[in-house]
Amino acid sequence: MKRVIYLNLLVLIILLTACTSRTKIEKPNIIVILVDDMGYSDLGCTGSEIETPNLDKMASEGVLFTNFYNASRCCPTRASILTGQYQWDAGMGHMDYTRSTIPEYQGYLNKQSVTIAEVLKDNGYQTFMSGKWHVGHEQRDWWPDRRGFEQFYGTPAGGGIYFYPSKFYDRPVFWNGEQQHPDSTWYSTDAFTDYSIDYIKNRREKDKPFFMYLAYIAPHFPLQAKKEDIEKYRETYKVGYDVIRKARFEKQKKMGIVHDDLPASEPVYPDWDSVENKDVEAMEMAVYAAMVDCLDQNIGKLFNSLKEESIDENTVVMFLSDNGACQTAWNKTPDAELGSRNCNAGYGIWYNVSNTPYRMRKSQEHEGGNITPLIMRWPAGLDKKGEYIREHAHITDIMPACLELAGADYPKTYNGQELDKPDGKSFLPLLSGQEQDDSRAFFWEHEGNTAVRVGDWKLVSLHKKDWELYNLADDPYELNDLVAQYPDKAEKLLGKYQDWANKHGVQAWPLKKKK
Repeated sequence: MKRVIYLNLLVLIILLTACTSRTKIEKPNIIVILVDDMGYSDLGCTGSEIETPNLDKMASEGVLFTNFYNASRCCPTRASILTGQYQWDAGMGHMDYTRSTIPEYQGYLNKQSVTIAEVLKDNGYQTFMSGKWHVGHEQRDWWPDRRGFEQFYGTPAGGGIYFYPSKFYDRPVFWNGEQQHPDSTWYSTDAFTDYSIDYIKNRREKDKPFFMYLAYIAPHFPLQAKKEDIEKYRETYKVGYDVIRKARFEKQKKMGIVHDDLPASEPVYPDWDSVENKDVEAMEMAVYAAMVDCLDQNIGKLFNSLKEESIDENTVVMFLSDNGACQTAWNKTPDAELGSRNCNAGYGIWYNVSNTPYRMRKSQEHEGGNITPLIMRWPAGLDKKGEYIREHAHITDIMPACLELAGADYPKTYNGQELDKPDGKSFLPLLSGQEQDDSRAFFWEHEGNTAVRVGDWKLVSLHKKDWELYNLADDPYELNDLVAQYPDKAEKLLGKYQDWANKHGVQAWPLKKKK
């Protein structure tokens, strides 16, 4: 009898151990890929002529959120991704170079917020980051490997670095706290990917899930790309702004990304015939396209590594941009070859093409500044393949979604510090057909540009300009201002915005010193 009981107990222990191991293995790996200053239409799957087969395949094998919002600028978006909070609650109300005694504008992640990496690390996940941090770099305690990431390769400071060393931007590169000195063949897009692949293949414990945050600098200015990538696009943009923008919009309509019965917003670029330096203008966009193309090549290498490790089926990968396209138009090195390591230029008015069919751009709160496509792929967990998720969601929703994927709860305290609840909520229910709560409000502010959206209605203004009101269901490109027609609606939304701004410590712009 004792022998039977012993054998039964042994079988039970084996079964429990197997179940426990299976649970550990079945927790998905999670990779969040963030790119910098990419416009809405810069991918093939969102209308572009730029070759992005790997991201297009990712969208066809997963889902594409067509109405996903970011925070319209690099530092604020990063703070919200990492913490699930509006940026003010995390201490990043403006940029990391903002040094203010106002807590909401201190310029680095505060200890009242907890990062995805910190929470997932406490819930059995390994954590790794590669790329641009940009939410506090001046003190060592602000770096990613002090905020939950067990390993980190990249630059704690901002963007702008492609070839090393940069002649224009002071961006030291570190590997686990030790400064690196790459050779002349180094290119940041490739390097960030290579270290990520090395982690996947050689540095992780393969019986535990991992969380990876891969934050590229591309395609942020300056225009610097590899010659072989530039050559692919050398002739492409000589047809001018309008031909490319119209072609993108037509492609978007055929794909069902945008309404097929509404005109795009009015272009802001000049007639191509009036442009004096056509070859220069065309080459600027060619270099930009090469930078996006290189990004896509690296996404392909990353996916290949997941497949080689037999973990691609149960790895959740999300891809998005930190803001809309950037209008930086200067060329501080007019004598340098466009695209070379000696080039410090932006692509200027081409931003209006990148943001097809939306108005405005980075730092502004019209759709062109704060809307991004978000691609999500997870073969083992997503029934939908190649579908569009048209419900709107927000950058603060990424952390709650990651925690739900990992089966982790948001903590009430961390390291003895009481935490506020996250502002975002998981967008995973939207994947199963649930509609966004029409009463949910989304808010934005950056350098005095402001907006609030509730349901289909959006109230928005440029700094020191009048408020504008749009019904995005009928007017997604914000062309028909209804503020005079619906003053009560505008007043109600304005009240919501003011209450929210007061609650989150949003200050008037320009920022004044705290008395």
